[in-house]
Amino acid sequence: MKTLIFLLCFLLTGSNATDESLTWNESVKLSWSDFKAKPDANNDEVALTASGITFGFAVKTSGNKIVDFSTTVYAQFYPTKSWYLKKKGTAHILGHEQLHFDITELYARQFRQQLLALKVNQKVKSQMKKLHASVNKALNEEQKRYDLETRHSMNLEKQKEWETNIQKELNKLKEFKSS
Repeated sequence: MKTLIFLLCFLLTGSNATDESLTWNESVKLSWSDFKAKPDANNDEVALTASGITFGFAVKTSGNKIVDFSTTVYAQFYPTKSWYLKKKGTAHILGHEQLHFDITELYARQFRQQLLALKVNQKVKSQMKKLHASVNKALNEEQKRYDLETRHSMNLEKQKEWETNIQKELNKLKEFKSS
Protein backbone atom coordinates (compact mmCIF):
# COMPACT_ATOMS: atom_id res chain seq x y z
CA MET A 1 0.00 0.00 0.00
CA LYS A 2 1.38 3.38 -0.99
CA THR A 3 0.58 6.66 0.75
CA LEU A 4 0.43 9.91 -1.17
CA ILE A 5 0.53 13.13 0.80
CA PHE A 6 -0.85 16.39 -0.47
CA LEU A 7 -0.44 19.55 1.54
CA LEU A 8 -2.49 22.54 0.63
CA CYS A 9 -2.07 25.87 2.30
CA PHE A 10 -4.49 28.65 1.58
CA LEU A 11 -4.30 31.72 3.72
CA LEU A 12 -6.59 34.65 3.30
CA THR A 13 -3.66 36.95 3.89
CA GLY A 14 -1.46 35.70 1.07
CA SER A 15 1.00 34.34 3.60
CA ASN A 16 3.11 31.28 3.07
CA ALA A 17 3.95 28.32 5.27
CA THR A 18 7.13 29.96 6.63
CA ASP A 19 5.33 33.04 8.02
CA GLU A 20 5.11 33.31 11.79
CA SER A 21 1.65 32.30 13.01
CA LEU A 22 -0.39 31.66 16.13
CA THR A 23 -2.97 28.89 16.16
CA TRP A 24 -6.33 29.77 17.70
CA ASN A 25 -6.68 28.54 21.29
CA GLU A 26 -9.72 29.22 23.46
CA SER A 27 -7.59 29.87 26.54
CA VAL A 28 -5.20 32.31 24.84
CA LYS A 29 -6.38 35.72 23.68
CA LEU A 30 -4.53 38.08 21.41
CA SER A 31 -2.53 40.91 22.95
CA TRP A 32 -1.20 44.02 21.29
CA SER A 33 2.29 42.52 21.44
CA ASP A 34 1.08 39.93 18.89
CA PHE A 35 0.57 42.68 16.30
CA LYS A 36 4.06 43.11 14.85
CA ALA A 37 3.60 44.65 11.40
CA LYS A 38 4.18 48.32 10.72
CA PRO A 39 0.85 50.21 10.59
CA ASP A 40 -0.42 51.15 7.16
CA ALA A 41 -0.20 54.95 6.99
CA ASN A 42 -2.67 55.01 4.08
CA ASN A 43 -5.35 53.19 6.03
CA ASP A 44 -8.06 54.84 8.16
CA GLU A 45 -8.33 51.81 10.44
CA VAL A 46 -6.85 51.59 13.93
CA ALA A 47 -5.84 47.92 13.61
CA LEU A 48 -5.75 45.04 11.17
CA THR A 49 -5.93 41.34 12.01
CA ALA A 50 -4.46 39.01 9.44
CA SER A 51 -5.91 35.57 9.96
CA GLY A 52 -6.88 32.61 7.83
CA ILE A 53 -7.49 28.91 7.63
CA THR A 54 -4.67 26.52 6.84
CA PHE A 55 -5.70 23.19 5.41
CA GLY A 56 -3.76 20.04 4.66
CA PHE A 57 -4.75 16.54 3.71
CA ALA A 58 -3.26 13.15 3.02
CA VAL A 59 -4.79 10.38 0.98
CA LYS A 60 -3.92 6.72 1.24
CA THR A 61 -4.04 4.75 -1.97
CA SER A 62 -4.00 1.12 -2.91
CA GLY A 63 -2.99 0.89 -6.53
CA ASN A 64 -4.82 3.74 -8.19
CA LYS A 65 -7.70 3.72 -5.72
CA ILE A 66 -8.08 6.12 -2.79
CA VAL A 67 -8.83 4.03 0.29
CA ASP A 68 -8.55 6.59 3.11
CA PHE A 69 -7.81 10.24 3.83
CA SER A 70 -6.97 12.49 6.75
CA THR A 71 -7.05 16.26 7.15
CA THR A 72 -5.67 19.08 9.26
CA VAL A 73 -7.41 22.42 9.62
CA TYR A 74 -6.16 25.36 11.68
CA ALA A 75 -7.33 28.90 12.34
CA GLN A 76 -4.17 31.01 12.21
CA PHE A 77 -3.24 34.56 13.17
CA TYR A 78 -0.27 36.19 11.42
CA PRO A 79 1.62 38.61 13.70
CA THR A 80 3.94 39.97 11.01
CA LYS A 81 0.96 40.94 8.85
CA SER A 82 -1.18 42.31 11.71
CA TRP A 83 -0.80 45.85 13.03
CA TYR A 84 -2.32 48.56 15.18
CA LEU A 85 -1.84 52.25 15.93
CA LYS A 86 -0.26 52.37 19.37
CA LYS A 87 -1.85 55.70 20.28
CA LYS A 88 -5.35 54.40 19.48
CA GLY A 89 -5.07 50.74 20.53
CA THR A 90 -7.63 50.26 23.30
CA ALA A 91 -8.94 47.13 25.00
CA HIS A 92 -12.18 47.60 23.06
CA ILE A 93 -10.36 47.64 19.71
CA LEU A 94 -8.33 44.59 20.75
CA GLY A 95 -11.61 42.80 21.54
CA HIS A 96 -12.85 43.64 18.05
CA GLU A 97 -9.66 42.22 16.55
CA GLN A 98 -9.92 39.09 18.72
CA LEU A 99 -13.40 38.50 17.35
CA HIS A 100 -11.98 38.54 13.80
CA PHE A 101 -9.73 35.66 14.91
CA ASP A 102 -12.68 33.95 16.64
CA ILE A 103 -14.69 34.19 13.41
CA THR A 104 -11.81 32.49 11.61
CA GLU A 105 -11.97 29.68 14.21
CA LEU A 106 -15.74 29.39 13.73
CA TYR A 107 -15.27 28.80 10.00
CA ALA A 108 -12.42 26.37 10.67
CA ARG A 109 -14.84 24.40 12.87
CA GLN A 110 -17.50 24.44 10.16
CA PHE A 111 -14.90 23.22 7.68
CA ARG A 112 -13.82 20.36 10.00
CA GLN A 113 -17.48 19.38 10.39
CA GLN A 114 -17.96 19.31 6.62
CA LEU A 115 -14.77 17.31 6.07
CA LEU A 116 -15.86 14.74 8.64
CA ALA A 117 -19.03 14.13 6.62
CA LEU A 118 -17.07 13.25 3.46
CA LYS A 119 -16.89 9.61 2.46
CA VAL A 120 -13.83 8.01 0.87
CA ASN A 121 -14.22 8.05 -2.90
CA GLN A 122 -12.13 8.75 -5.97
CA LYS A 123 -13.18 12.42 -6.06
CA VAL A 124 -12.47 13.16 -2.39
CA LYS A 125 -9.46 15.40 -3.20
CA SER A 126 -11.50 17.67 -5.45
CA GLN A 127 -14.40 17.61 -2.97
CA MET A 128 -12.07 18.78 -0.18
CA LYS A 129 -10.62 21.52 -2.37
CA LYS A 130 -14.12 22.74 -3.27
CA LEU A 131 -15.17 22.76 0.38
CA HIS A 132 -12.02 24.68 1.29
CA ALA A 133 -12.66 27.31 -1.37
CA SER A 134 -16.29 27.62 -0.31
CA VAL A 135 -15.44 28.00 3.39
CA ASN A 136 -12.78 30.62 2.65
CA LYS A 137 -15.19 32.61 0.49
CA ALA A 138 -17.85 32.51 3.22
CA LEU A 139 -15.27 33.46 5.88
CA ASN A 140 -14.11 36.45 3.85
CA GLU A 141 -17.70 37.63 3.37
CA GLU A 142 -18.44 37.20 7.09
CA GLN A 143 -15.35 39.21 8.09
CA LYS A 144 -16.44 42.05 5.80
CA ARG A 145 -20.00 41.92 7.13
CA TYR A 146 -18.69 42.03 10.71
CA ASP A 147 -16.69 45.19 10.06
CA LEU A 148 -19.54 46.78 8.10
CA GLU A 149 -22.22 46.08 10.72
CA THR A 150 -20.07 47.09 13.69
CA ARG A 151 -18.49 50.00 11.78
CA HIS A 152 -15.11 48.55 12.77
CA SER A 153 -16.22 48.32 16.44
CA MET A 154 -17.65 51.85 16.62
CA ASN A 155 -21.24 50.59 16.89
CA LEU A 156 -21.04 49.27 20.47
CA GLU A 157 -24.46 47.62 20.39
CA LYS A 158 -23.68 45.70 17.19
CA GLN A 159 -20.22 44.82 18.50
CA LYS A 160 -21.75 43.22 21.60
CA GLU A 161 -24.35 41.43 19.46
CA TRP A 162 -21.60 39.95 17.27
CA GLU A 163 -19.60 38.85 20.32
CA THR A 164 -22.64 37.05 21.74
CA ASN A 165 -23.61 35.42 18.43
CA ILE A 166 -20.11 34.22 17.56
CA GLN A 167 -19.67 32.74 21.05
CA LYS A 168 -23.00 30.88 20.66
CA GLU A 169 -21.92 29.51 17.27
CA LEU A 170 -18.51 28.46 18.62
CA ASN A 171 -20.25 26.64 21.48
CA LYS A 172 -22.53 24.80 19.04
CA LEU A 173 -19.44 23.47 17.24
CA LYS A 174 -17.24 22.92 20.30
CA GLU A 175 -16.56 19.29 19.32
CA PHE A 176 -14.74 20.66 16.23
CA LYS A 177 -12.56 23.24 18.01
CA SER A 178 -8.86 23.67 17.43
CA SER A 179 -6.95 21.62 19.93
